[in-house]
Amino acid sequence: MSDCLFCKIAAKEIPAAIVLETDRALAFRDVNPQAPTHVLVIPKEHHADAAALAGADDGLADDVLKAAHAVAVQEGVAEAGYRVVFNTGPAAGQTVFHVHAHVVGGRDLGWPPG
Repeated sequence: MSDCLFCKIAAKEIPAAIVLETDRALAFRDVNPQAPTHVLVIPKEHHADAAALAGADDGLADDVLKAAHAVAVQEGVAEAGYRVVFNTGPAAGQTVFHVHAHVVGGRDLGWPPG
């Protein structure tokens, strides 16, 4: 989508602090971090939300989740614990309608969230 912020980041038209890239996914630091580690993982292909990602071709959701785990390992939060969050829809707090996983860690994360 030509007007999608995350599509432009995936196309390298807008700069981002990229921490990991695979053939199908891109991970970059959140510009408004909520924890010491706060990285967004997106599929390079546009899908509006987690529901659309779930209906995408075989393996894309798996690739995004594997990239999220790779980010956690790379960022040093995998052993202590981290959270992967997909906000789906406005009521859940989604503000950019290109599916993205938040990888959050580096501090104690309370429950329930929000």
